[in-house]
Amino acid sequence: MTAIRQTSDVVAKLVQGLAGIDAAAWDACANPAPERFNPFVAHAFLKALEDSGSVGDGTGWLPRHIIIEDDAGGLTAAAPCYIKLHSQGEYVFDHGWADAYERAGGRYYPKLQISVPFTPVPGPRLLVKPGARAAHDEQLLAAAAVEVTRQNGLSSVHVTFLDAEAQARLAGLGFLARTGQQFHWINGGYISFDDFLATLASRKRKAVRKERAEATSAGLEIVSLQGRDISESDWDFMFAFYMETGSRKWGRPYLNRRFFSLLGQTMPENCLLLFAKRGGRPIAGALHLIGGDCLYGRYWGASEHHPSLHFELCYYQAIEHAIRHRMARVEAGAQGDHKLARGYLPVETYSAHWIADTGLRSAVQRFLARERQMIVAENAGLTELGPYRKDGGSVPRESAHDD
Repeated sequence: MTAIRQTSDVVAKLVQGLAGIDAAAWDACANPAPERFNPFVAHAFLKALEDSGSVGDGTGWLPRHIIIEDDAGGLTAAAPCYIKLHSQGEYVFDHGWADAYERAGGRYYPKLQISVPFTPVPGPRLLVKPGARAAHDEQLLAAAAVEVTRQNGLSSVHVTFLDAEAQARLAGLGFLARTGQQFHWINGGYISFDDFLATLASRKRKAVRKERAEATSAGLEIVSLQGRDISESDWDFMFAFYMETGSRKWGRPYLNRRFFSLLGQTMPENCLLLFAKRGGRPIAGALHLIGGDCLYGRYWGASEHHPSLHFELCYYQAIEHAIRHRMARVEAGAQGDHKLARGYLPVETYSAHWIADTGLRSAVQRFLARERQMIVAENAGLTELGPYRKDGGSVPRESAHDD
């Protein structure tokens, strides 16, 4: 544990991993409001990544978390930080920045990443305990991240998938603001899946019904498992499905088998596993994580491929779960404008970047201004092309409390 900076009443420290940090103290900063619980910044989730070896030596993700302690030694703020030796597993792409800087003779890696590894899910990143000093502690975390970058000769700090308000506050501290795009399903207060379907244009409504029928037309059974009902055998199947998709898409999947066991042991009630079974044996699966007011789609895979089965397990079953449990939204991961036809609308995502080299900083700033214009225009066009009725039928919108 290394002190970064100290004042009369607080000290900012850099810690190598979560093992020595009290889980309750971390979670009091990460998730102070149960109704807005974000599982990905919970101590248990981040520690499972470390304990499984999914992050750490040999992965290019070295845990170096920043914490703020008061004069009594109590944790008042924290940030999940990693020294990065590459730009993999981030989903806010800066490979072009790295290439340009290194062609010009600079060294882009290592850099400091404040994020949840391998997880393109918006949520808090500068975690502060509520109270009179919360704003001050957030500024201390940002200043400490910059100080770590300077002290260690790193190129930059990247805070990814934070909320818009936090991004604006960081912009006031000299960070560059970046906008991205995802597709989220917003619950319009529906009482059933058919109630949701009624808001779609007729042609889209028929297409959804056709896909749902097609997904199980081969006699497949959809099974939902949650909490302690998920066995190690179930995790074996889900890991195999994850590896099938990951090996095909990325070449080398990020997570190992032990991570899934640790997740099931430490956060069982936040795990929702959906299987498609043939003759009682899973042939496809999707893992979702349950938050306070949101269902987060994470991983999918299959040993048999059936038309529309991916849409059923990843999108339609998630919508049904959210409606049944009165959840505000479903976030189905990064990218994918194919989600639009299934009721998921484009939303903006946010990141903030502090770059040490003034030349690189200026070039990135110009790039981000152009990128933001394109994303705003694209989101507006996609929303207009969305599946919802244009004849006065209810079209869901993000509520004011959503990130």
